Amino acid sequence: MIINDVHRQIVKRKNRKRVGRGPGSGHGKTAGRGDKGHSAHPGHAHRFAFEGGQMPLVRRLAKRGFSNKFFSRVVAIVNLRALEQAFDEGATVDPAALKARGLVKGRFDAIKILGTGELKKKLTVTAHEFSASAEAKITSAGGTAQRLM
Repeated sequence: MIINDVHRQIVKRKNRKRVGRGPGSGHGKTAGRGDKGHSAHPGHAHRFAFEGGQMPLVRRLAKRGFSNKFFSRVVAIVNLRALEQAFDEGATVDPAALKARGLVKGRFDAIKILGTGELKKKLTVTAHEFSASAEAKITSAGGTAQRLM
């Protein structure tokens, strides 16, 4: 190997292959698409999971099971520890305030307050559901727990 031959064929910006530009180019006439068939025709693009006409894997396998996940209820969970950090004494905690502080995100059907952590501030908490321990801790700190319907 000669040292000045090392980078001979390496180019930083390769020109695109110009096909269909006459027989002298070597890529004329069929433009590298072969002679016949669907892949030689204009506008051809493979479908997702297309396997050349053989029965695709997704159709060869048996269909099994059913999931109700799409219809399930989405419950956003907030712990008392987060309320202690995010809100000041005497604040009103409702779904809009929780969204504004970034404690609940995305789409949900209900908000549930759980009792993990300590709550030393007097808060008025409005939510759809409360765990028994969360409700007890909120009321023992002097606050109120109001349920939304």
